Amino acid sequence: MLGLDEELRGGSLVEKVDLLVYGAGQLLTLAGEGTRCGRAMSELGLIADGAVAAAGGRIIATGHTSAMRSRYRAKREIDAHGSVVLPGFVDAHTHPVFAGSRQDEFEQRIAGATYLEIMAAGGGIMSTARATRSASPENLLCEARPRLARMLASGTTTAEAKTGYGLNSASEVASLQAIFALNRAQPVELVPTFLGAHAIPEEYAGREEDYVDSIVHDMLPAVLLAAESERGGVGAARPFCDVFCDRGAFSLEQTRRILSAASALGMPLKVHADEFAHLGAARLAAELGAVSADHLLRTPVEDMEAMARAGVVAVLLPGTTFGLGQQEYADARAMIAANLAVALGTDLNPGTCYCESMPLIMALACRYMRMTPAEALVASTVNAAHALGRGADLGRLQPGYGADMLVLDTDDYRNLSYCFGSNLVRTVIKRGDVVFRAAD
Repeated sequence: MLGLDEELRGGSLVEKVDLLVYGAGQLLTLAGEGTRCGRAMSELGLIADGAVAAAGGRIIATGHTSAMRSRYRAKREIDAHGSVVLPGFVDAHTHPVFAGSRQDEFEQRIAGATYLEIMAAGGGIMSTARATRSASPENLLCEARPRLARMLASGTTTAEAKTGYGLNSASEVASLQAIFALNRAQPVELVPTFLGAHAIPEEYAGREEDYVDSIVHDMLPAVLLAAESERGGVGAARPFCDVFCDRGAFSLEQTRRILSAASALGMPLKVHADEFAHLGAARLAAELGAVSADHLLRTPVEDMEAMARAGVVAVLLPGTTFGLGQQEYADARAMIAANLAVALGTDLNPGTCYCESMPLIMALACRYMRMTPAEALVASTVNAAHALGRGADLGRLQPGYGADMLVLDTDDYRNLSYCFGSNLVRTVIKRGDVVFRAAD
């Protein structure tokens, strides 16, 4: 007796599915397990004339078009007609919830002011914190939704989303709640991160340890309470905890204290490391078992090797260097040689990198960090998913994984990095549903 999802066609058993994408000139499955490191970062699992079947929001099978069309009958079919089909991009580092803008600081940097000089003068993160604290919850949502819509149009289907512009319990919780609300209100899946340790707020000037006390004793419990009250939000029960460990931000010992307290509460860990100075934060990430360490512009090889041994993902943010008009980029080639899993993120934020496009980040990674187009693609899918603790169900097109995929307006995946300043994304599919189509 046939099941509800099966029928006979010409004497052959045919399975009913929700979606079949077929005719891809290049189907990039990235099939496998775990992060991709070293030479494996060039392995894309390419199937020529490939097809993907999905049901219930998950991948059922991949294979050659002729075999897949014989085996599956879909409620909806998409003819990819020689295009590239690949997993949706995973943006491993973003700050999408904030109010206000900082165009004036952009002009100040053009005139020669440095990031740290602007921050010392009361600008930078604190400028955004003042605007964010005064914004209503509705305003935060209204400002964030267009950013996420533009990310989606550029192929991002999942993104990490940090708090960090409230810098007190009430505002940090409000930002976290905005992330949960955005998860329900639009297609880009957000993985929340608490970043109360983004900067020392101006009301704590000269009392840095008191602010660390506030994070440990007030903010962490408040954030967890808010997360545990959320139902249906992906990753809501335990957001990540992140700390900006750098010159002008938090010291190594302050970072250790905050991350250790978060870990004791069951929160997975991240750390902003080695952006402006080498304080040892990358090695601390390895010691504490952090999921990722991000930025890493000044990370020595021995710290890269420690991260690799501990399984910490290196999240690189070339858009930030570009946004600041600087010349020093993370040494991706040394990290890949050290067998370190490398991921990419936009670092979308109002001050140093107002970038919503993962393809542009891939283009920068190839030109300035000497990553190949294949490595940049792996860093924007498989490894980025692992940097968010989602490597078991996102970043690949293989059975059991979420049906998040892109159809590109090109026949060669390398054009994602070769071309820049235009958008090659034609169709975006999230959990098996078409959520974006480019205008014809």
